[in-house]
Amino acid sequence: MKKLNFVIVIPARFKSSRFPGKPLALIKGKPMIYHVWRQCIKAVNRKNVFIATDDDRIKNTCLKYSMNYQMTSSKCKTGTDRMYDFSKKILADLYINVQGDEPKIKPKDIIKIVKLGLKNKDKIYNGMCKVKSYKDGYKSQVPKVVFDKYKNLMYMSRAPVPNNKNLNNKVFYKQICIYSIPKKFLKIFGKTKKTKFEKIEDIEINRFLELGYKVRMVELSDTISIDYPSDLKKLN
Repeated sequence: MKKLNFVIVIPARFKSSRFPGKPLALIKGKPMIYHVWRQCIKAVNRKNVFIATDDDRIKNTCLKYSMNYQMTSSKCKTGTDRMYDFSKKILADLYINVQGDEPKIKPKDIIKIVKLGLKNKDKIYNGMCKVKSYKDGYKSQVPKVVFDKYKNLMYMSRAPVPNNKNLNNKVFYKQICIYSIPKKFLKIFGKTKKTKFEKIEDIEINRFLELGYKVRMVELSDTISIDYPSDLKKLN
């Protein structure tokens, strides 16, 4: 296959601890992974969009809906590790990770990240937005973002950060799970084991910080993330 200037990768794992089979959960009669793929192909040419999976059930769904896919190792620890494994088979200069559990991700935000990544090929980008309900800032399933005045990521945590001594802060930013990663940085990520704070927080983007690389945060639209089966009620 000819080398692409960029590729969007949707990592899809069937064996989720919180929600087994999540990529195939039905939203209005179609699997969630299909809805994410549809949003991506509204933003870019479908030849640049792939599902990366290790599961035949997801592969068969890709075949059913004519979605490009690539089989990857079952040993991948994170979505970005899966994207690194994918990159060994599908060559590109830039890899865009769109998480498979945000079926309402906006095409304009995908385009924004792609354009930034192509324009600045030595930078890693990740999305964020202000938390609408301050209560979400205190939910562990919502990764909170701390960044400097240049919007470089300083840390990402499941704890309610930043906060004051009374622990009643009401302004938070949360992660939107789109990453733009140049091939050279993806290779470094993929060849490194999980780092200390990445493990503690279970937030993979922290690996780059711990390895000494900057991540530039980009303000995007809010999305609906599906973390548990009960979250499907928001969309069905």
